[in-house]
Amino acid sequence: MYSFLISLIALVLGYIIYGKFVERVFGPKPSKATPAIVKADGVDFIKMPSWKVFMIQFLNIAGTGPIFGAIMGAKFGPSAYLWIVFGCIFAGAVHDYMVGMLSVRNEGAGLPELVGKYLGEGTKKVMLVFSVILLLLVGTVFVYSPALILGDIAGDGTSESIMIWVFVVFVYYIIATLLPIDKIIGKIYPVFAFALIFMAVALMVCLFIKWPTIPEIWDGLGQRGLTEGQPIFPCLFITIACGAISGFHGTQSPLMARCMGNEKEGRAIFYGSMITEGIVALVWAAVSSYFFFDGGAAEVGSSMSAAAPTVVTAVSEKWLGIFGGILAILGVVAAPITSGDTAFRSTRLIIADFLKKEQKSIKSRLLIAIPLFLVATLLLWFNVSNEDGFNVIWRYFGWANQTLAVFALWMATVYLVREKGGLYYLITFIPAVFMTAVVTTFICISKIGFNMPNTWNIPIAVVVVAISIVLFYIWKAKKAATSSEN
Repeated sequence: MYSFLISLIALVLGYIIYGKFVERVFGPKPSKATPAIVKADGVDFIKMPSWKVFMIQFLNIAGTGPIFGAIMGAKFGPSAYLWIVFGCIFAGAVHDYMVGMLSVRNEGAGLPELVGKYLGEGTKKVMLVFSVILLLLVGTVFVYSPALILGDIAGDGTSESIMIWVFVVFVYYIIATLLPIDKIIGKIYPVFAFALIFMAVALMVCLFIKWPTIPEIWDGLGQRGLTEGQPIFPCLFITIACGAISGFHGTQSPLMARCMGNEKEGRAIFYGSMITEGIVALVWAAVSSYFFFDGGAAEVGSSMSAAAPTVVTAVSEKWLGIFGGILAILGVVAAPITSGDTAFRSTRLIIADFLKKEQKSIKSRLLIAIPLFLVATLLLWFNVSNEDGFNVIWRYFGWANQTLAVFALWMATVYLVREKGGLYYLITFIPAVFMTAVVTTFICISKIGFNMPNTWNIPIAVVVVAISIVLFYIWKAKKAATSSEN
């Protein structure tokens, strides 16, 4: 528990100290009009109070990642704490802040548009396809995962009851994607965000009261028999994504960049939301560590082999009672649903930006949304008609998610080199190099990739890091030479 407490304090200090430093590097301009004011359209560009924008951003990026990812990541041992803390402070929060603020500075542009501006049109096209595929996978995964939980709670857990909830969630996604952002999202998201935050705080209080004997960082970072065949590097860094760094966040931050009234709100909204999500992940990592390593499974009447949704339901009901359990489970169900609908909304806006189609009229929105949901229906059919469909989609989503973060980090690095000078680019360059090594190594040794021997993980990572650094400094030297000639 001491490792948990130290990690919790580190996240808070990270926001106060490093978050302020990152903000100073970017240099927000309070007097500059934001896209919510300049491009107000009553649909996507709508100025909202900063507290509401924070709550929506937090719920948008949360999904099941900081919960399910942390539960699965806890099986790797105390190393999960280190990744959540260092990943959040130095990678994830910086990633979200830079993408969000660059969107504000570029009239609310989506991630592909930003990548195109700083990394070139060729990369923009790759990013466009990558973003759309990832968001469709997110939407599909986040239709099915909340339906599973709702099917267990409100039904009998049979395939029929689950399919009813799949239909209900999917219909909601269609409505939320088409309506103005303040009609549904702006009204109900703060309530769901409160439920998610309540869940984390309530479970944290339970942890402090119980003070379980769970593995500490100084006991050793090695695996404890639950993740055999999955080396900590790179598997842990793919498993815990949303609780540390997530490319999906880069598609969501522009949504709130279109609703901010002042650039000074950026640190609380973007950097702060990621730190808050890290705290949620940290709580579930500690709870799961107790569940897997200190008799927690037996206490809540579950088994060591329980899936993540079962762990959530069992712990919430046993620790928090009926009312607390309902609020906790509501937060867990709301998180993926609210990330799923904004995933589809982001896809609509990204495609609209690429096609230069206005989105004020319902007709324009339908022209993009109809084929979008037809494709999503096919993916959903694959998901539910194949026994391992969900797991297949989730594995590809995990890798694609972190790969998207790599694009965003390199984009932010190029921006900092061009606009800030000095060594400020290191705040995104270092995590960019690290995450490039993570995603490349994972696809090389994973069964969904090239299935190379696990023992090749470190040599592959070293080579990728070396190549990334060399290519970057070659580009930087050429840029400096071109600038001096001009």
